[in-house]
Amino acid sequence: MLPGYTPAYQTELGAAYVGDCLELMKQIPDDSVSLVLTSPPFPLRRRKAYGNADPEDYLTWFMPFAEEIWRILRPEGSFVLEMSGAWNRGQPTRSLLPYRLVLRLAERFYLAQDCYWYNPSRLPTPAEWVTVRRSRLKDAVHFIWWFSKSPYPQANNRQVLRPYSESMQRLLRTGYQPKLRPSQHAISRHFRRDNGGAIPPNILIVPNTRSRDAYLQACRQANLPIHPARFPLELPQFFIRLLTEPGQMVLDPFAGSNVTGYAAELLGRRWISIEIQPQYVAGSMFRFPTLRQAA
Repeated sequence: MLPGYTPAYQTELGAAYVGDCLELMKQIPDDSVSLVLTSPPFPLRRRKAYGNADPEDYLTWFMPFAEEIWRILRPEGSFVLEMSGAWNRGQPTRSLLPYRLVLRLAERFYLAQDCYWYNPSRLPTPAEWVTVRRSRLKDAVHFIWWFSKSPYPQANNRQVLRPYSESMQRLLRTGYQPKLRPSQHAISRHFRRDNGGAIPPNILIVPNTRSRDAYLQACRQANLPIHPARFPLELPQFFIRLLTEPGQMVLDPFAGSNVTGYAAELLGRRWISIEIQPQYVAGSMFRFPTLRQAA
């Protein structure tokens, strides 16, 4: 799928590559990708096995990737960036780096919406200030910044509707009197219409507690490292449904264990994943049962 490069593995819909995504993205044609969905290495103070840039250099490091992403996105395409917050060294104060990054990206992209992933199962961090000195709250929310190449990206929230609450189902069955609520919102008779589900908010509540799924077990059996920063499958599935249609292209340039590619495969989208660490790519193949059988 990328001229001059052989994928580490591929399916009928996608291909996974080992390499520097800044170089490999140059092989992707202009205006050809509908969604770039990724979680790049975080600008953390503590070094991680998967690598991460120093906070002071992060903006300079990241912007060349952003330029390539802008180039390959279709005019109606979206760029979804998931990242955690950061803390200042030796202080119980938040780093402004994520916001500085957003402002820099907004010079090139449109900020379609800010979304948030709340992980109720996340361990209490930063430990020094949360569990030792007890002076801060558990940091359990990640930023998900939805950028777009135009002010009107392809998006359809009907594709991510949630089941109605019991109270809404009861209202649809029994009806109500149209009236002005105390908040001054006028509830008309059209409010009773059944649209097939509720529109989700921009806060996604998804626990990240998997410890025995097929990917983890297969990596352990093959003595391959498990990527330590895996987001749950529900996150990429949500944005792929919201922002693309079957057959369109999804790219993750910092693929890690290739959760994004796997989600795209399940939803009938074409996909490309790029990861610089070959052992993580080898382990990510275990997400695809037919490939495991062939191997």
